[in-house]
Amino acid sequence: MKPFLIAAAVLLLPVATPTGALAQVAAGSLPNSFEAPPSPAPRAAAAATPAIPAATTPANPRSEAVLREIIAGAQAGTMNYALMSDDLAAQLREQEAAIRPLITGFGAVQAVDFVGSQNGADLFAVTFASAATEWVIGFNEADKVAALLFRPAE
Repeated sequence: MKPFLIAAAVLLLPVATPTGALAQVAAGSLPNSFEAPPSPAPRAAAAATPAIPAATTPANPRSEAVLREIIAGAQAGTMNYALMSDDLAAQLREQEAAIRPLITGFGAVQAVDFVGSQNGADLFAVTFASAATEWVIGFNEADKVAALLFRPAE
């Protein structure tokens, strides 16, 4: 499975850091994977490592329903923070003003397709009226969303 790229890397940085500094840190320490295709892996390494079979069902059976609810809430301006861990809810509250117009601009959700699971997190391909995206959603032991990331689809 392709490694997950983190489009919302700012979510993972400490909350006390100003947003401008976060963008500079992220841009300075992470390569922009959306501008250039990843370099091909050496053939010997690819042959030595067996492919990981894709999961046929989400790690959490609620993943798709909760993801749909979060997207709908973001588009309507009524995000349900009760679905999220305290840390994720606090980080999204800080960024809602930037995230909401982006998600709203994607248009109506047309399809949500399960792609696979890795380390307990589920990957979905979400097709909107004007954008194709990939979303990662993961739950903590209290069954709250603890990881939520999205990026343009490849």
